[in-house]
Amino acid sequence: MTRTVNIIGAGPGGLACSMLLAKAGLRVRVLERLDVPGGRTSTISTPEGFRFDLGPTFFLYPRVLEEIFSACGYDLRHEVEMVRLDPQYRLVFGSGGELLATPDIDRMEAEVCRLSPADHGSFTRFMEATRKKFTRFAPFLEKSFENWLDLANFDLLKLIPLLKPWKSLDSELGTFFSDERIRLAFTFQSKYLGMSPFRCPSLFSILSFLEYEHGVYHPIGGCGAVSTAMARIAQEMGVEIHYEEAVESMRFEGRRIRAVRTSQNEYEADATVINADFARSMTRLVPDRLRRRWSDRKIAAKRFSCSTFMLYLGIDGRYDSIPHHSIYLSKNYRENLADIETRHVLGSDPSFYLQNACVTDPTLAPTGASTLYLLVPVTHRHPNVDWRREAPRFREIAINQLDKIGVCGVRERIRYERMITPDNWQDDYEIYRGATFNLSHDLGQMLHMRPHNRFEDLESMYLVGGGTHPGSGLPVIYSSARITSQLLLDDLGVVATGNAPSRKQFPPICTEEPAASI
Repeated sequence: MTRTVNIIGAGPGGLACSMLLAKAGLRVRVLERLDVPGGRTSTISTPEGFRFDLGPTFFLYPRVLEEIFSACGYDLRHEVEMVRLDPQYRLVFGSGGELLATPDIDRMEAEVCRLSPADHGSFTRFMEATRKKFTRFAPFLEKSFENWLDLANFDLLKLIPLLKPWKSLDSELGTFFSDERIRLAFTFQSKYLGMSPFRCPSLFSILSFLEYEHGVYHPIGGCGAVSTAMARIAQEMGVEIHYEEAVESMRFEGRRIRAVRTSQNEYEADATVINADFARSMTRLVPDRLRRRWSDRKIAAKRFSCSTFMLYLGIDGRYDSIPHHSIYLSKNYRENLADIETRHVLGSDPSFYLQNACVTDPTLAPTGASTLYLLVPVTHRHPNVDWRREAPRFREIAINQLDKIGVCGVRERIRYERMITPDNWQDDYEIYRGATFNLSHDLGQMLHMRPHNRFEDLESMYLVGGGTHPGSGLPVIYSSARITSQLLLDDLGVVATGNAPSRKQFPPICTEEPAASI
């Protein structure tokens, strides 16, 4: 008898799971609340002809997704056109100076030295040391962590001196770079996890390493184009995807989930995978009495990431002198982070990220026009900020900030505009507290301390995505899909054959050889 799996959410983790489980011979049904695939990694399409990524715009470390495609009999490079960016991004420091980040070692050394002569040679030292760290730690991103005994792994314990869990990311980078601006250039990536580099564990120096070692890519059509390709392939493999069919409740027998209900139907299954936002879906769909470790009270007590204030702007003309990605780091970066993480207020000089994608991909806008994607990290939903009152004022601050990176005269050129605040992330996109990067990734909320891929509070329920192990960010979300799929197959007693997602068939997530170009 063919086993059936329900997957709640067609985000990147849910789509990757659906492909791997379908390849193993299961009947897979995906239930998606939106009318397009991808969740936060989807595309906003406008009547005016503009297209924007809703969420992620950086595509990093494509090797993981390549391996998933290959396991399912597809070639990522054939299905999705990707451009490796050089420069990867431009960093503008509010305290003075700027840096063009390039994967070319010699040019990057020259960039670092130009800004800080005292740090000559430090970039190469950082890459060599972090390459060793990543190569040795990466295999643990392939493993499930279900209790503290999984930490009692001799190979993992041997890594403690290398991983330095007692150090912050900024402190770790201080052993390589003396100039605070250069340290920021290699630690701002902690914002991909919604965290401050002064609190983020030193392990995550691997994030900036991955950018330089394996590249920052732009998929033609945006990151949403990757989700669209995955949904198409999943359907070719026999996966049912039900769009605009939100799961409204679940049917349980004891602690075992038997079916999910939508406004249209009830769907029974042998197993259920939740790809929706973890905290939001638990508190909305699973009765509190059934959750021991992850009760409403315990979820509310957890530490959550920051949120983001978003402007999606379709504009007349182009800014061809502005790189694809630009990042402005506030003059007083520590104060900016304190506003976000501890004071929960809106500052007057916020850091921000701007994507000017049409310099690489003109397909995203009508002829003679272009898109600007503006992201400002802000506090998650908090009583200190009333977005109904603050949003118009903060919009003006955000647009004024663009002058600091040379993007001037935007207001007069806007043809399309959409704004998303933390309220919208929670209410329109079902994200708990609007915390777009899920649970924070501090030491108390990593590995076995995160919600488990095989969800520990319920039977026949599994988790995939940024809210479970290994964490946020597209590469590790795809890795979570591999872990979750294998656990589910093991539990159902399904033996993968051919190109199915057998653990033995997966190549290691990292080798010391450079990734193949895409």
